Amino acid sequence: MSVPGTPAEPADAVEVLPSLNDPPKNKFRLAACCFQNFLGGLTDSAPGALIPYMEAHYNIGYAVVSLIFIGNALGFIMAAPFVDQIRHRFGRAKALALTQICMVVGFLPLICAAPFPVVAVAYFFIGFGFAVQLAIGNVFCANLQNGTTMLGAMHGSYGVGGTVGPIVATSIVSSGALWSRYYLLTLGFVLWNFGFSTWSFWGYEKELSSRAGEGDESNNALSETISRGIDHVGAMLIAFKSRVVILGAVFIFAYQGAEVSISGWVISFLIATRNGDPSSVGYVTAGFWAGITLGRFALSPVGAKVGEKRFVYILVVGAAVFQLLVWLVPNIIGEAVSLAIVGLLLGPVYPCAAVVFTRNLSRSEQVSGMGIISAFGSSGGAIAPFTTGILAQVAGTFVLHPIAIALFAGMLACWFGIPSVRKRTE
Repeated sequence: MSVPGTPAEPADAVEVLPSLNDPPKNKFRLAACCFQNFLGGLTDSAPGALIPYMEAHYNIGYAVVSLIFIGNALGFIMAAPFVDQIRHRFGRAKALALTQICMVVGFLPLICAAPFPVVAVAYFFIGFGFAVQLAIGNVFCANLQNGTTMLGAMHGSYGVGGTVGPIVATSIVSSGALWSRYYLLTLGFVLWNFGFSTWSFWGYEKELSSRAGEGDESNNALSETISRGIDHVGAMLIAFKSRVVILGAVFIFAYQGAEVSISGWVISFLIATRNGDPSSVGYVTAGFWAGITLGRFALSPVGAKVGEKRFVYILVVGAAVFQLLVWLVPNIIGEAVSLAIVGLLLGPVYPCAAVVFTRNLSRSEQVSGMGIISAFGSSGGAIAPFTTGILAQVAGTFVLHPIAIALFAGMLACWFGIPSVRKRTE
């Protein structure tokens, strides 16, 4: 199969991949993936602005409030063994509908400002639902023509949600409203996604089978495997033996850990260390997510041209340098600008990495493999900020920066061990 974004392949290696317009519903499916990730951005970016108000509401400290990240991580981890089984049993449309129901169950206690233990458990359901939809979306977009650009759009939408989230959350709490009112917005988007995602992916498996008649043998094999049923536990064990899956999981663990730690704790750092005003510094997180958004839309296509493997090295080193500036420059405006640049450089990392992971996995391994990478990897988006909260309670919020830089170093080490993209022969 030809590799999207690498035009130097010989003609006899070309496989016709689905495009945005063929089948026609693919453009709506991409939009559904974007809406789902937009909701993910709204959800993940909000705690940075809401944590100070949650602490005051429940009379808790950094360490206890960090349990919301652990609840989210457990949801991702618990989803990993079931992602492929859910997809095979129900199909993509019904699977995505189930993920939205799961997220509704998670958002309702937040809206009601339930007791904090219930709030922490609610994040489990949110994490579980998001893990399943993320794995399905990653595989769908990576197997479209211009996969890097498609993944850039999908994950760029996450950045849009991440930009909007802190602005809306800060506006709500600054007006005197209870912090939990923010989650009425996320509930509304879950209900929209329930209808739109189910409609757009309805009949997707039948289209895979019909494309087999046009020469896509790998899709035909996939359809036969679905009809026979597969050993899901065996598929998981095979995926766990893959070096790409293991290193990919650790890479995304470090990436998500750095991203969510920065987003979740930089406001507390600016308030505690730089004496920032909570009603104004809350918008700094929006700049970080705006950088991520711009990076994913504008820089992801650059990665396809220069090579995703090389491009990620450049991005991660640059992000580490500007994170140092956020730590060492004692000026809120300068730190806000540096933080936005960190976001800009981090933005294309996930879509570029997802393309490299997917290309190194066979079609039969993709959903299981990407499910493990997303689930166990994204648990870094909980464990790292939780650890940051524990250490911040003891030593101060400055610990955010050395933790983020250490995670960037871990990303580079994992990326070095991931093999170069190979051509598929199946």
